[in-house]
Amino acid sequence: MKRNQWKKLLGGVLLTAATSCAFAKAMPQVPGAPAIHGHPVVNTPKMLMWPRNARPAAADLTDPTADLLFDLHGSIEKGACRKIDLVVSTEGNYHMALNTLWHKVLLPRYGRTIRSWYYTTSPPVAFPQLMHHDDLSFGNFYLHCRPEVAIAAPRLIHKLEVHGFTEGKPLALMKSRGNVLLVKHGNPLHIHSVWDLGRPNVHLVTPNPYNEPGAFLNYASTIYEIAKHDPHPPKGWTANRLFNAIFNSRVKDKWLIGARIHHRDEPWSVAYGKADVAVIMYQLGKYTENVFPHVFTLVPLGGTVSDPRPLPGNETDTTYLIRIKGRFTARQRAARRDFIKTLESPIFTRILNQDGLRRP
Repeated sequence: MKRNQWKKLLGGVLLTAATSCAFAKAMPQVPGAPAIHGHPVVNTPKMLMWPRNARPAAADLTDPTADLLFDLHGSIEKGACRKIDLVVSTEGNYHMALNTLWHKVLLPRYGRTIRSWYYTTSPPVAFPQLMHHDDLSFGNFYLHCRPEVAIAAPRLIHKLEVHGFTEGKPLALMKSRGNVLLVKHGNPLHIHSVWDLGRPNVHLVTPNPYNEPGAFLNYASTIYEIAKHDPHPPKGWTANRLFNAIFNSRVKDKWLIGARIHHRDEPWSVAYGKADVAVIMYQLGKYTENVFPHVFTLVPLGGTVSDPRPLPGNETDTTYLIRIKGRFTARQRAARRDFIKTLESPIFTRILNQDGLRRP
């Protein structure tokens, strides 16, 4: 191996293949805000990134901060997929609620018929997955099974519908309660509002704008719109000035991004990386603080941590479910029906409320 190749391998911050390819895409822009032309720094652990044994799938969920599966090798082919009762492709913004529902409600009720299953909680990958023969990869493990259900924001649901991958109408499942700030425990930099994100000594981490454009726009729009609607901004500051101070700054490492999966990447960056603060959905921030109470502190953007009341401009999202069209077995269709039934149940409403979400 050449010297420059070793330097790249051992140099610290390395991108996954998916991230590298994604950088050819255009930077998503917040409507009405200044154009973003800054160059964010990918903040990931300093580790050896061993080469993959095969080419990554179009829907590749390998993330150096979350999914290290290089020593798990295998492939589940389409023929074997008919033996898997339930496959769900979902965004991970409510993973804690889904985990509770799955293990405390779905499997206790329907475990006799739903015996083999898996679900992915990640940035929405259903579209590239379906466009490329249902391929999905984690490290060196490959899954070629078509999901029976996709759960995501309206933008992805519409994209699936337009390309003919769905059947039936979308079902609105849940709504977020806005975004909050995730800071180091005790808030040592005294970050109390979006205006503090413009300070030169405050380093912000956001979702990867190329791999998670929806999440990035949600958080970037929240910063801009809250500032824009603030009737009493700090003297000399405007929403445009704040936006430029963050996303078009020349301050070293001012704007950081994760590699692939923001609800894993952002907390890591605040806890152990270069970031001081992250904008994150309330339910994800609440879960993260509950799991690591001595590592993180939440700063509300409207209301309080226990009773969020999003400020004007604080984005709230609705998540939808859509059935995927496919040659599924009768057992698989029954499993999908039972899964959707649990999602519509009153008990899931209670789980959502406990985890900081609500019904639309």
